[in-house]
Amino acid sequence: MSKLESLLNQMTLQEKIDQLTQLATPFFKGAKDAGEITGPMLAMNIGEENIKNTGSVLGASGAANIRAIQEKHLEENRLKIPLLFMSDVVHGYKTIFPIPLAIGCSWNTQLAEESARIAAKEAAVSGIHVTFAPMVDLVRDPRWGRVMETTGEDLYLNSEFAKAQVRGFQGNNLKESTEHVAACVKHFAAYGAAEGGRDYNTVNMSDRQLQELYLPAYKAALDEGCKMMMSSFNTIDGIPATANQTLMNGLLRQEWGFDGVMISDWGAVKELIPHGVAADKAEAAAKTLRAGTDIEMMTDCYISHLHELVETGNIEESIINQSVLRILQLKEDLGLFENPYRGADAAKEEEVIMSPSHRTATKQVAAESSVLLKNEQVLPLTTSQKVALIGPFANSGDILGQWSWLGSKEDAVTLQQGMGKKAEQELLISKGCEVENINSSSLEEAIQIGKKADVIVVALGEDSIMSGEAGSLTDIQLPEAQLHLLAALAKLEKPIVTILFNGRPLDLHGVIEHSDALVEAWFPGTEGGNALADLLYGDQNFSGKLTMSFPYSVGQVPVYYNHYNTGRPKGAADAQVRYVSQYLDSPNEPLFPFGYGLSYTTFSYQELQLSTDQLKTDDTLTISIKVSNKGRRSGAETVQLYIQDVVGEVVRPVKELKGFQKINLGAGETKEVQFTLTEEQLRYYHADMSYTSDPGEFNIFVGPNSKETTSQSFRLI
Repeated sequence: MSKLESLLNQMTLQEKIDQLTQLATPFFKGAKDAGEITGPMLAMNIGEENIKNTGSVLGASGAANIRAIQEKHLEENRLKIPLLFMSDVVHGYKTIFPIPLAIGCSWNTQLAEESARIAAKEAAVSGIHVTFAPMVDLVRDPRWGRVMETTGEDLYLNSEFAKAQVRGFQGNNLKESTEHVAACVKHFAAYGAAEGGRDYNTVNMSDRQLQELYLPAYKAALDEGCKMMMSSFNTIDGIPATANQTLMNGLLRQEWGFDGVMISDWGAVKELIPHGVAADKAEAAAKTLRAGTDIEMMTDCYISHLHELVETGNIEESIINQSVLRILQLKEDLGLFENPYRGADAAKEEEVIMSPSHRTATKQVAAESSVLLKNEQVLPLTTSQKVALIGPFANSGDILGQWSWLGSKEDAVTLQQGMGKKAEQELLISKGCEVENINSSSLEEAIQIGKKADVIVVALGEDSIMSGEAGSLTDIQLPEAQLHLLAALAKLEKPIVTILFNGRPLDLHGVIEHSDALVEAWFPGTEGGNALADLLYGDQNFSGKLTMSFPYSVGQVPVYYNHYNTGRPKGAADAQVRYVSQYLDSPNEPLFPFGYGLSYTTFSYQELQLSTDQLKTDDTLTISIKVSNKGRRSGAETVQLYIQDVVGEVVRPVKELKGFQKINLGAGETKEVQFTLTEEQLRYYHADMSYTSDPGEFNIFVGPNSKETTSQSFRLI
């Protein structure tokens, strides 16, 4: 018998049930906010004995605070079982990196891994054991505010970033390295496909779509060794994910072999009642536990009803034992039985958090994440130019994003602060408007400031609260006040550079036509202002490329690059002009496609070659292409490989990303880039759900984005 099984055998049934409950920090003695239990917490049927035996804590921070909670807990817990401390360290703890959607636009998995490693280091020294990250949901609808938390619309790219972030958070050995934290991958599954882009909404898709498009990134994170997963709020095939036995016990545990901890999202167990699949909290508890959800976050269904369910024979105690053992195993993996305070160190906390090296790292990620969408020979700026910096984000610290948690707007380097270090002449500053409001006096001030400038930089965007969780919108244009400001400045006929701070792809009508240059900065994090100043003044070149398409209009949504063709595709040679799959008032294509992004130099692609035009199932195809820097300055280019299965048993996407390489090229330099392709990479889920490939013709596309490519073909034999 293992020591964990021995410990389990010493536990009472109620102590086991309490281990399956996660409560917020104010419930616990020793916490600096102990007793501050408000709102939904008041309705929870939680007694003092339950708190003494609870398994994990939500939202605690700070080494001294966490040590105090753990110390008090160990004094009162009969078996001295330490608490697990979990928090949302999504893209930084205190040093905030760009939002994950931005990090995806770097196409640099090494930087993503490093950002997670730094976030873990700061979180661990502050006492945190588990982070609710990475979020690996595939997203196609920018109306959904939580697109900011994921790396984009492509299953292959998301999988690569999922693996990188798990490596960064967890390191190689959690017990030996107290500078890492356990990763909790979320949200399982298909949360990004919520109907209408409305948060918490229904997901409805075929099993083949689920398997082929939405599950790969979770599986990639699992294969990388993630310790936890979080269930999603949505339904899968009509059953809420949190209580979905086919999804959890069937796919995740039995088929994939996941033996880690599954946790519900906040309140999701009790939400089975309004979903309409549980009559009361007892039924919600029974269904959720049977499905394999080990920890209930912030509701009392388990604590209030599992004991009775066991006594009446409606739940086997063995199911509870399995869940408890998984939780104890995670505590053992983290070394908490030997060192319940783990890495929490108040003295070291001071030197680690927001250290110069961490700020340097987030600056680099922000620079590589920013995407140059348009540039009509306006950028880079020169330091001698007289620059007017106008807009609600000109000097705003609200550039961290909604999920920055402990990030401080006061610590953030604003655009004004960053540019002010570069410009030889003093910047001309005017706010011009608020994010959603404008008045005549502020507008007139901005116009007068603009008249004095050689070039106008306009900083526009979303308040952080406008995206993220519960940040769904039907209108994804900038607020009217900002569009009015930009239109008024455009009448001055001065060059305009627009910088966007936001958490989702936007409908850019009212922006693109008034901007001579356009930069998508996203929410760039703590060093955002410094990173953008380097880019705007040309001290660093743009290299970011979109990982989520920007719609021409919200009416196109969802719009994404790897769509299926129809029987009447627009542009077909034999098609009638009207009777094809098209909009009468809009193009089918997005305004900016997946993979798109400009640079201060230009790259050309020549001599695409395949090692063979016939690929055997046990062989490898080598694809090579020469990429040249045609400009006068160095730059980084992300070379992207796509395929198309021309004829499949079921309809196949017009393009599928299968590889990418980010290369640096000096002025005038040429490099040959090579990719390899195997039969395994050509497989997909067929009508009978077999995962195989089809012999026949395939197209290869290589280029700087999903639209501008050069192509060759081969046959799989």
